[in-house]
Amino acid sequence: MAEFKLNINDPKTGKSYKKQTTDAESDVFRSKKLGEKVSGNSFGLSGYELEITGGSDNDGFPLRKDIEGVARKRPLFIKGVGGKTKDKGIKQRKTIRGNLIDEDVSQINLKIVKEGSKRIGEIFGGKEESSEERKQEEK
Repeated sequence: MAEFKLNINDPKTGKSYKKQTTDAESDVFRSKKLGEKVSGNSFGLSGYELEITGGSDNDGFPLRKDIEGVARKRPLFIKGVGGKTKDKGIKQRKTIRGNLIDEDVSQINLKIVKEGSKRIGEIFGGKEESSEERKQEEK
């Protein structure tokens, strides 16, 4: 079974949190595609709904939403995930991975769509707010 490294991003605060899944927790991601929503109940985020936004495989190749399947491919493209163009209009052929998650994927990027009852900062044990944030609220 595969274990995944999860990057969970909170769009409201702009902060991201990391979590390592176990074999039992990683079953929820099997055969999911980029853009699909998953429930956080199975890996410790009760009440949360998360959207899969990206990821990379064991060798560092990024997942791309418009490529179907799990295989690595070398398409010709102008811009987007996996490509950095130096000049405008230059096409590139880069190795990228399809949009389906399988056991060869090592990292999955997630975005919070629906929050649960507990705040995500409390779940991961991070600081709730910095001293600068408190000063701004007092003003």
